[in-house]
Amino acid sequence: MALLPRKPAKHPAKPKRGKKLEIEEPGVLYGRYSSHNQKDISVEQQFEKGYELAAEYGIRIIDTYADRAVSGRTDKRRDFQRMMTDAAKGKFRYVIAWKSNRMGRNMLEALINEARLQDLGVRVLYVEEDFDDTAAGRFAARSMMNVNQFYSENMAEDIKRGLYDNAANCMVANGHLPYGYKADETLHYAIDEPKAAVIREIFTRVSCGEAFVDIMASLNARGIKTSYGRPWGRSSFQKILSNERYRGIYIYGDVRKEGGIPRIISDELYFKVQEVITTKKNPQGRHRVNGDYLLTGKLFCGHCKSPMTGVSGTGRSGNLHYYYVCQKRRTEKTCDKKNVRRDEIELQVAQAIKDYALKDDVIEWIADSTVAYNERKEAESKVGILEDQLAGTERGIKNIMSAIEQGIITETTKSRLVELESERATIKANIAAARADIVTVSRDDIISGLEMFRDGDVHDKKYQARLFDTFLVAVYAYDDDLRLVFSFSGNKNTIQIPIESAVNAVENNEAECSFKLCSAPPKEMDMTFRHVHFFWR
Repeated sequence: MALLPRKPAKHPAKPKRGKKLEIEEPGVLYGRYSSHNQKDISVEQQFEKGYELAAEYGIRIIDTYADRAVSGRTDKRRDFQRMMTDAAKGKFRYVIAWKSNRMGRNMLEALINEARLQDLGVRVLYVEEDFDDTAAGRFAARSMMNVNQFYSENMAEDIKRGLYDNAANCMVANGHLPYGYKADETLHYAIDEPKAAVIREIFTRVSCGEAFVDIMASLNARGIKTSYGRPWGRSSFQKILSNERYRGIYIYGDVRKEGGIPRIISDELYFKVQEVITTKKNPQGRHRVNGDYLLTGKLFCGHCKSPMTGVSGTGRSGNLHYYYVCQKRRTEKTCDKKNVRRDEIELQVAQAIKDYALKDDVIEWIADSTVAYNERKEAESKVGILEDQLAGTERGIKNIMSAIEQGIITETTKSRLVELESERATIKANIAAARADIVTVSRDDIISGLEMFRDGDVHDKKYQARLFDTFLVAVYAYDDDLRLVFSFSGNKNTIQIPIESAVNAVENNEAECSFKLCSAPPKEMDMTFRHVHFFWR
């Protein structure tokens, strides 16, 4: 009997500062340290802070995951993937990390990873970034992620600049060298002769028409390993046989220098092998069609307010087309909303966001609103009052110590000293908790983070996804226009744009649904930023 798919676990509530959970919940710590950033906090320090936060909330830490000297710009992190696997098994309910930039290579990736964990019934908490679980708090969190991404990309540019300086001198620009080469003492390419002999053998045997499987079996029988220390497979030869470095060409990014590294094979042998490969029967697999629907969960029917889901269909010409269709029309046949082409509506929405949300005055307003939000959080935190209490307690302790130094030692002075020291520890803990709830971001950093979006290409799907995640709450599709609801301006945060040519009917009833469905359109948001409203018609 086929098993029913597992329903997503209920997402746990966000704990409140200074108040333990009613029932102790299992949680884990995740830490990452990047060797490129020498000012980064160590994994041990991240875990120390994480344990303190877990104790405050009443979360029982059952495991830790750490990726050391690994960049957050990739999700190919061993312990991160192990953590995601354990989350899918339902082993814990909370993940505690130092900051949001531990969770992804950029803002979008961090949000996606949080959403993946949320779908598995796991909530992510950050030691240094604690926002309200409200629309305003979530928007402030996105702004903070933008700032993190801004710094990450700046650091990446510095690293890239250094690598290209090395490339200009034909030096080894990254850690992994092609099989057959090694780095000399000046970090230039040198031939590793035993492995270079294997490269010459492979090229020679392929040029004579020998099958990959036979060459593979021969190398493995002799105990020869690949550059990764693994046995050879049939796919091991593709990169080697197309690598022009073996002809003595230095290649890094767009840097290409003839004679920049020692040659291992001749031009004649290299081009002979290319001819053999292209004439050999080796059919390629069909390229997988991109089936992502970026507006899923945010696009709603203007007629009935039902979600619009992604479908694909084959036209009379045999070509595959992608659409969004009203869910009520699709399942109940009770709505007459026409389908809209996926790529056209996504492009129009992205262009509208770029035209309206990335204006100078809007960016400045977002920055001002975010700074005001942080200042309000700081004022509400009562840090000043707690610091005054701490100063008073410190004075009391100092007075008692002075009395003790003068020989006034009684049971009363001793008990009072113990009482004041306990009070001091409690106040310090309350100050630390209050400060952790305050995220300080400068106005200039917020503006810089938002201005990163301006240079993007609205035809780029990754760029569209970033725009939708950062600025968009919902899109309502009517017959003649679209109404966009932004995430930054309270309950009058809409613009309307005409639909150009995004309406079309699906020509084939056989359609494939998109990966995610929002159950209902968003309610009017009670945004904190009420002192300024935008409304474009």
